[in-house]
Amino acid sequence: MALWKRPWQNDFGHFIGFLIHARLYSSKVDLSKLRPMILKRIESRAKEYPVRSMVPVAQEVLKARSVLFHGVSTLLKVFPVMACKFCPEVYIGEKGHLIQTCHGYKRRAKNRVHEWISGGVNDILVPVETFHLQNMFQDVIKHHQRFDFDRVPAVVELCLQAGAYPNDENLHSSSTIEHVPAGIEGADSLSPHELMMVANRTLKAWEMLRSGVLKLLLVYPAKVCKYCSEVHVGPSGHKARLCGVFKYESWRGGHFWKKAEVDDLVPPKIVWRRRPQDPPVLLDAHRDFYGHAPAVVDLCAQAGIIVPTKYNCAMKVQGLSGPVQLKVWSRI
Repeated sequence: MALWKRPWQNDFGHFIGFLIHARLYSSKVDLSKLRPMILKRIESRAKEYPVRSMVPVAQEVLKARSVLFHGVSTLLKVFPVMACKFCPEVYIGEKGHLIQTCHGYKRRAKNRVHEWISGGVNDILVPVETFHLQNMFQDVIKHHQRFDFDRVPAVVELCLQAGAYPNDENLHSSSTIEHVPAGIEGADSLSPHELMMVANRTLKAWEMLRSGVLKLLLVYPAKVCKYCSEVHVGPSGHKARLCGVFKYESWRGGHFWKKAEVDDLVPPKIVWRRRPQDPPVLLDAHRDFYGHAPAVVDLCAQAGIIVPTKYNCAMKVQGLSGPVQLKVWSRI
């Protein structure tokens, strides 16, 4: 009766011979003949894009983006926004908070009080730009070619590659404040009900924009740098050596690309949110009791609309303010 052998007890020599044979076989591959086959496969793959079923999604994303910018610019005429002079911190209200989270220019300082100035649309909707490609599968952009390509909003470039109409007004508009729609004229005279309608439409556009970008990223590739905020819409990132130019000016190296997510193309811009039970000015001593929310959501909530329940946990809607919470704990 033959003894049964486990898989790892088989003849080790046959396994080594198989590896050697495979190595010798792979070493005989002529890469000069393999390269045309790879290029031909890439060209044939390009014929599959754009995906027809994703064209309506791209068009809806562009429409939602236009409605979002128009609504935010309208609400900003009624509800003031404050931005820190030395860091990206933003607060929606007439006066900034006193929470010591300012890290200064280039993160050279820590735990300082913010110095507030008037903010704008770009403080709520953070602009994210990328290179505009003529073809999704075109050659990789070299460092010396970085000035030969236009810079467009990343969401617009993603919709372009998804088959959106090129004559749409969103395709050639930048996300900078100079090109943002002016909003509704006479927004200061709008009634509370009309402001709620604008805020409700703006919040729906925000949710539609993020959900549409998520669907497009499942079909179309996009890259983001691991160490900076550079975004590239396409199967492979560019080779422009600009990484670190915003943090370490003495070092300008190549980007380290990874798969981009929705937050990379549409940053939520999380801000501190003042609730009705909080003091008029948020204090640093009770910062653990305050809630957070995306800037667009907080701006729309200022108009009195009901925020979706998925934000309640971060916003701490039912939570007590700092002094009240400490008094309750002292009684316990």
